[in-house]
Amino acid sequence: MNGTMKALVKSGKHKGAEIQQVEIPSIGDREVLIKVKATSICGTDVHIYNWDEWSQSRVHPPYVFGHEFAGEVVETGEKVTKVAVGDYVSAETHIVCGHCPQCLTGKYHICENTQIIGVDRDGCFAEYVALPEDNMWKNPEDMPVEIASVQEPMGNAVHTVLSGDVVGKSVAVIGCGPIGMMAVGVAKAAGASQVIAFDLNDYRLDLASQMGATTIVNSAKENPVERVKELTEGHGVDVVCEMSGHPKAINQGFKMVTNGGRVSILSLPTKPVEVDITDDIVFKGITVQGITGRKMFETWQQVSRLLDSKQVDVSPMITHHFPLEDFEKGFELMNEGKCGKVVLHP
Repeated sequence: MNGTMKALVKSGKHKGAEIQQVEIPSIGDREVLIKVKATSICGTDVHIYNWDEWSQSRVHPPYVFGHEFAGEVVETGEKVTKVAVGDYVSAETHIVCGHCPQCLTGKYHICENTQIIGVDRDGCFAEYVALPEDNMWKNPEDMPVEIASVQEPMGNAVHTVLSGDVVGKSVAVIGCGPIGMMAVGVAKAAGASQVIAFDLNDYRLDLASQMGATTIVNSAKENPVERVKELTEGHGVDVVCEMSGHPKAINQGFKMVTNGGRVSILSLPTKPVEVDITDDIVFKGITVQGITGRKMFETWQQVSRLLDSKQVDVSPMITHHFPLEDFEKGFELMNEGKCGKVVLHP
């Protein structure tokens, strides 16, 4: 397809972004072109928009960012066999090499040569996006576009929560941004006995409550570690899902986990974090896991089935919709924490 399209471009090495007319991406033999119907703002996009230390070290403007979307296939390469024009799709956003040691042993989500759309190559804050056919995920025809667009980040929540057993266990979710909210819903659906949600933002804690949290804790008003002790007969929680990226909160997570428990970290601290390894990890005998992406495509199947069965309802945390041109309103809300998930419509 020839011509130009509207896109949100990270135009330079500074805070912000701008709407530009850019070339519609061309596709290779095994790629597809998708018309974007809905695209949601992720915490990673906020890092890039704000031009913080992490984004300064990782991304290379100018380029189109954004990586969560739902849309319709409008063009396919000559060798594409898995999807067809007209298919309603979302996408796994990690493009993997297929030949590194991790890929060869089925661990595609930690491919050492991963490229992420909207980070390492052009993304989906645009009218069209091009991707390999292997990254396509076909959506149920009746799934609303805003729900379909958040499956990718929901996959992060599912991967974090279900990277160990949670049935009958107490689970702490630290940081109630959109992925944290979804982690609350996933933990509850998976059979956790308690789901304790922590944040500094009462608006987002209320959304976490709507997503199924059994207890919400404002960490600015209560001591999180002491509150956990009260709720767990002094033992601490079995599982900590760290979504905040704040050094103090990360350390509180290690303090509140019970001996032999699990700490799964999805967050991206922008600076190195000091941790008491001796007392909080070694002597407690805990498991610490770094979580990146989603298991391909095991996690996608879990996400799709949790949504289709209604065991997890993500609609409470999708709070705002804007046309792509009003992106500044969306990023402002994200920075202020006065929203759940913000969906943009090209």
